Order: sequence, then C-alpha cells, then structure tokens
Amino acid sequence: MLVDSHCHLDFPDFDGDRDDLVVRARAAGVTKMVTICTRASAEPTVRAIAEAHDSVWYAMGAHPLNVGEAPLLTTEELIAYAAHPKMVGIGETGLDYHYDKWPPDMQKESLRRHIIAARQTGLPLIIHSRDADDDMAAILREGYNDGPYTCVMHCFSSGRALAEAALDMGFYLSMSGVVTFKNATDLRAIFADAPLDRILVETDAPYLAPVPKRGKRNEPAYVAHTAITGAEIFGIDTADFAMATTANFHRLFTKVPI
Repeated sequence: MLVDSHCHLDFPDFDGDRDDLVVRARAAGVTKMVTICTRASAEPTVRAIAEAHDSVWYAMGAHPLNVGEAPLLTTEELIAYAAHPKMVGIGETGLDYHYDKWPPDMQKESLRRHIIAARQTGLPLIIHSRDADDDMAAILREGYNDGPYTCVMHCFSSGRALAEAALDMGFYLSMSGVVTFKNATDLRAIFADAPLDRILVETDAPYLAPVPKRGKRNEPAYVAHTAITGAEIFGIDTADFAMATTANFHRLFTKVPI
C-alpha cells in the first residue's frame, strides 16, 4: 500500500483519462492521493476531483510561480478553505528563484502567510523550493521560532543543508521520481542519511516520471517505481518501505483517515 502524497490531477494532461488513472493507481497499490491546488482560481476544480473519488484528497495554496497572477491569498482565506473535510494541507507554497517571474519579496510574503495558516489550522505546510535554499531555510526557521508547525519539503531535490535544516525542525522530505534518475547520486545520498520515519513518496504528476517511465506523462500509479528505488536507498524490502512511508504520511496528514 502506497500513497502519492503530491500530484496535480486537475492539470489538462489528465483531461482524457482522469477517472481511469485513479483506477490504475489503485491497481498499482496506491490507495490514497493528494492532488495539489496551485492557484485560488483552480480550487473549485481541484476540490471537485477530490469530492468525486474516495481515494483522493486535496491541498490548497499558491505556487510561488503563480503568486503575482492575482492578489496574494490571505491567511484568513487559506484557513477558510481548510474547513472543507477533504482539504488536508496548506500549499504548495514556497520560493522559486530559477525563473525570474515574480519578485522574491512577493514570494516570501506569500510563503509567510501560508506558514501562519499551517500553524493555525494544524495542517501540514507543503513546500516548493528551487534555487532558494538559504532563504527557504531562514524563513521556515523564522516561522518555526514563532510557533511550531508541520511541513513536507515536496519533491525534495535541494542541497544537504536545507535537508538538514528541515529535518532539524521535524519536517519531512518527499521523494519523487527524480531519485531514480542516473545523475541523482547526490540526492540519493541525502535521502540515505535521513531518518526513514521522515520520508514520503510522491509523483508530482504529470511531471518527473520515474525510471522506467522517464520522459512519459507521470501519473499516481508510477509512485510504485519510485518506491522500489526508495527501498534500495534504505536497504529494505519494497513492502517495508511502502508501509513506512504510508505510516509517515498519516502521521503528517492527520486529517486523512487511515
């Protein structure tokens, strides 16, 4: 039994077979999925997908590459969204300096609002970080010093220092198909040094399909391939890795029933 802790089922890539991919996920042993909303305008669609499938929940936030498209989400708005029974996480939010799309200060303000919402709702914060390790570690720590909250570093592919900072605060690292790539030796080493009880698995579908599906459209069923590599990293059976990461998911996403 596996959980895809982060996918984007509302994306148009899935318009032709969205219901079928949920069935394929179940057949692959993926019993739960969290589909992620990345902008406020998409929330009704994302929520409807979660409502339509017993195995799907959703998270709500503003992706850092989308923060300038509309007025910044307020903490109060995020808290209001969290009242829905299938809304289980705050985000994804974060910092992305790879693309010079929106000013860093705007991204930081959005991130801080999401941190407060996570703390006040008790829901986990879902973090996207790209080329922003130092600022990300500083803001997460700043927020944590104001009061603890829970968090997962989604699709973790940053440096060792950010991993250690996140783990030091009790956060989780989410393993995507990137760990299966041949050139991901350093990333696999970071995961190998992390505690198994802080690891989640995800697809980030439709992106980043794992080997042997690399280059194809990703989907929740393919998290099973990532789990095989994850088990190899930790030197355990795939079934044991699946059991551990599913237990970790439920420890973090407490709103999702076991």
